Formats: sequence, C-alpha cells, structure tokens
Amino acid sequence: MSNSSSIRHFLLLALADTRQLQLLHFCLLLGISLAALLGNGLIISAVACSHRLHTPMFFFLLNLALSDLGSICTTVPKAMHNCIWDTRNISYAGCAAQVFFFDFFTATEFYLLTIMCYDRYVSICKPLHYGTLLGSRACAHMAAAAWASAFLNALLQTVNAFSLPLCHGNALGQFFCEIPQIFKLSCSQSYLRKFGPIVFSISLAFVCFVFIVFSYVQIFRAVLRIPSEQGRHKAFSTCLPHLAVLSLFLSTGTFAYLKPPSMSSPSLDVALSVLYSVVPPALNPLIYSLRNQELKAAVCRLMTG
Repeated sequence: MSNSSSIRHFLLLALADTRQLQLLHFCLLLGISLAALLGNGLIISAVACSHRLHTPMFFFLLNLALSDLGSICTTVPKAMHNCIWDTRNISYAGCAAQVFFFDFFTATEFYLLTIMCYDRYVSICKPLHYGTLLGSRACAHMAAAAWASAFLNALLQTVNAFSLPLCHGNALGQFFCEIPQIFKLSCSQSYLRKFGPIVFSISLAFVCFVFIVFSYVQIFRAVLRIPSEQGRHKAFSTCLPHLAVLSLFLSTGTFAYLKPPSMSSPSLDVALSVLYSVVPPALNPLIYSLRNQELKAAVCRLMTG
C-alpha cells in the first residue's frame, strides 16, 4: 500500500513484451507521428501563407491542426522512448503534465469541431449572413473561447485527479497517463469529489454533441431543398470532411471508454488507445485534403515553392 505523497513515479503499460515487438512498435509510432507532423504542418503552413485560404473554415482548420499536433506530441514521444529503452517509468510530474495536455488538446479538438459545424451551418443555411456571423473578430473570439474552455476544463480535471489519495500502487493500465487510470489507483470514497468534474465535462460535451446533431439536421434539410443535383452535391461535399473527422473522433473514443467489460483485454485496450489517441491526428489532414481542391492546390504551391 502507498499514498500519493510517497509516489514519485508511475509505471506505464508496456506496448510489447519482446524486444523485437518493442522495436516494431517504435517504428510504427515513429511513422504515424511523422505523418501527423508532416500533414498538420503542411496545413498550418498552407493556410498561413495562402491569402486564398484566409477564410473562417480554414482558420478553424488551422486551429484543429495545432490541436492535433499538440495531442500527438503529448503521448507518442514518451511511448517511443519507453519502447526504445525498454522502460515503463514516467515521473509523477510528467504524468500530471501528460494528463493535463492530453485532456487540453482533446477537449480543444472537440470544441473546434463543434465550431466548424456551426461554420458549415451558417454557410449552407444562412449564406447571406455568413460574413456578418463569421467575421474575423467573431472567428477569433470563438477560437479563443474553445482554447480557453479546454484549458480550464483540463486544469480542473488534472488538479482534481492528482489531489485524490492514491493507495493502489503506481501501475497504470495504459501506455500514457489518463484520468480513468489515475482513478483506478485512488482509494477516495467521495464520489462527488471523484466524479463531479468528470460529470461537468461530460455534460459540456453532451451539449456540444446535441448542437452538432441539431445543426446537421438543419443542414440536411437545407441541402435537400436545393433544386439542382449539382448544387446539392457541392453543398454536401463541403460537409463530408468535417463529418468524417467528427465520426473518427467520436467513434474511437466512445468505443474505447464505453466498450463492454467482457471485451476488455490488454492487447485490445492498447490497440483501442492507439486508435483514439494516435491515429486521428495523423488521418485528419489526409481527410481534409482529399476532397478540398483549394487546400490541395495551396499545399502543392507550398511544396513547389
């Protein structure tokens, strides 16, 4: 038995037991992280350098790319370090920092996806008011609100989790530090103190989800009222990348946290954790660039000088 004051480090879940598999996981993580860095870096550079992309949609996409970069840089480097050096240790402060930044960038991404849904709603349902509702100042305020809300939420969650007494050892069942794993080590009997901030965070996320669903109902109704098939296809195609990124973000995270206990196993848990924490930041730039000719053209101009 130990308490939180005596814990100086945590033990992360090993991705593999054999040296060959550890090196294989290192190479896979390296490839995914390089793809995420390259893809998101190109989007940030293209949007920043191309005046044609200085629009609300691409401004929010730039912010989304920044959050993806932050997310993958929070979890992957330590996992790669542990694979290459065959260790599981992470310091107490390092674990707290990892919890904070992972929650911060994950919440920021969800809030930004909600704002991007609003951008699509105004673009399709209220096109005449687009310049008024989504002016440069309004976009800056919405992006700042997303980052600030995520920061305060992550700070609240982290402070609450690491203020709980820990008396069930220091081994985490995950390859990076996250709040559910910290809760498993806690011996606190106060459910309000333990789950109060989590309920608040989930409630806020649920409000965002309801807003997204309501917005897309209105979008689909507006698209179906467009008389020409070409017009309907063009309007709907602007929503496809956002829907794909949103579906990837929600489906992987929801299944990882809400899967039945009977399906739980160490290998499946690791695979799911990689799927919702590492894969989306690498795939999001690809999803957005595949169907967006303006973005592809800007990236090509950037790469060819």
